[in-house]
Amino acid sequence: MERKQFFLGILVFLACLNLLAWNAVFETSRASELKVVFFDVGQGDAIFIETPQGHQILIDGGPGSSILEKLSREMPFYDRSLDLVILTHPDSDHLSGLIEILKKYRIDYVLWTGAIRNTPEFKEWENSLQTRKLKSKIAKAGQRIIAAEAIFDILYPFENLEGKEAQNSNNTSVVTRLSFNKTSFLFPGDIDKSVEQKLIENQSNLDSDTLKVAHHGSKTSSSEEFLKQVSPKIAVIQCSKNNPYGYPHKDTLNNLEKYGIEVLRTDEIGDIKIISNGKFLTQIKNQ
Repeated sequence: MERKQFFLGILVFLACLNLLAWNAVFETSRASELKVVFFDVGQGDAIFIETPQGHQILIDGGPGSSILEKLSREMPFYDRSLDLVILTHPDSDHLSGLIEILKKYRIDYVLWTGAIRNTPEFKEWENSLQTRKLKSKIAKAGQRIIAAEAIFDILYPFENLEGKEAQNSNNTSVVTRLSFNKTSFLFPGDIDKSVEQKLIENQSNLDSDTLKVAHHGSKTSSSEEFLKQVSPKIAVIQCSKNNPYGYPHKDTLNNLEKYGIEVLRTDEIGDIKIISNGKFLTQIKNQ
């Protein structure tokens, strides 16, 4: 009986090795691709990026703890670390999930504006950064993060916001442009039209294949001039079904339609995964 159990154990072990080997082959076959996943986390933003070299970046965490389950689907079970976490601005629909991430994952670096809010979530966030002694960097336009062929350019804010409390925290959002060879993505947080105009006047490089629509499709964002400058092929809107704000607003949808931009919405199709091979973008349909 013990002999049979021993051989059974060997077979199980070999089967696991075989599974890992196939997984390695699969990962190698995709080694030249960039993955960007716009998670359906309800009424909020959470975006996961994995570079061809395996760098893993999370922009915002959405409300609540659903980000933990979402990440577990995209990352191997044994992988409990992230290279970079970016908090665009300290509103709960972007911040709350990141507090859970700080508890469960090892984070190499945190990038945020340092702008403050007098909320329980923000106090917990700030306390977590301090107690875990995380390496944090204050975001400011002109910074560049290079992860091999994936390049993150910080376009906004133009000034150092550390320790400042803004009346409109949406307009303190970190605006990031990700380029990977000939493809590009723009992540503008929740900025409104006034900041969009500042970016245009600053002659920021906004041109991008994919636009994460600011502020969940609110009519306060996505001006026609901004859309013309970005000129995206795809627009992704992250919002919840039947949300109380009426997002995305019909004016925003009309603007996107006017310029022939394909619209993908998390409230309609769930998680949105876009793969880039450096030349073309491919949307991976949910299984």
